[in-house]
Amino acid sequence: MSDPEDILNDALTFLGEKQVVDTDILYGPLQLTTAPKEGKANILLADHLFSPSIFLAERIERNLIPLSGRKVIELGAGCALPSLLMSTLSEPPSLVMITDYPDPGILGNLQANITRNRHTFSPSCKVLCAGYDWGTDATALLAPTANTGYDIVILSDLLHFDASHDALVASLQALLAKSTASVAYVAAGKYTLPHVCAQFLRVAVEAGFQFEEVINEDSQTMWLGKLPVPTFDSEGLAVRKAACRFWIGSWA
Repeated sequence: MSDPEDILNDALTFLGEKQVVDTDILYGPLQLTTAPKEGKANILLADHLFSPSIFLAERIERNLIPLSGRKVIELGAGCALPSLLMSTLSEPPSLVMITDYPDPGILGNLQANITRNRHTFSPSCKVLCAGYDWGTDATALLAPTANTGYDIVILSDLLHFDASHDALVASLQALLAKSTASVAYVAAGKYTLPHVCAQFLRVAVEAGFQFEEVINEDSQTMWLGKLPVPTFDSEGLAVRKAACRFWIGSWA
């Protein structure tokens, strides 16, 4: 697996040495924290907010990801910015399941973020939180879907864990509903090396998925979100958005 320090250094290089966020995060109505800098949170980088979560948040805010009435799960959610933001929409998912490694520090922070922001959630959106180690039995996660699976699986900045690609794809197989309408959204920082991204895609294709990369036109690298994000200025948001790659996946 890639070394956490290497990933942080690579992220800083792509961001022109701008700070990788490890403080409180304000995005629209949300007030979020990252996990404490200790134990598994440090090893698994749950104690930082990386660019792909911000990239996905902008797409959610702009309604570029169809979410209304759907069942969504996010793996390795960290502070869960994408999941929690979609829970505040006027036409939200019916279910948002937020997951990360079953570590007390990581899950404690996730639960605190949910509790702190619950007043902002749409009444029609059920928000749940659970610990989950990729590649293990997903039965408990499937129970809220009546064992039919999730319409949408979110993977935000997980591909750099290259030794875990098989486990990550196995989880995708178990959790994504067996439907032509089911979708996986995968965002990665450009600090994740191209051959590492290609390895994940190869494993996923061999497991029965197809993925298409969405390439941003130059005009789309500007920050187009409208919600206030006082944690960053518009230039910082645009830099982080441009530092991401994005794929949409489905069953082949």
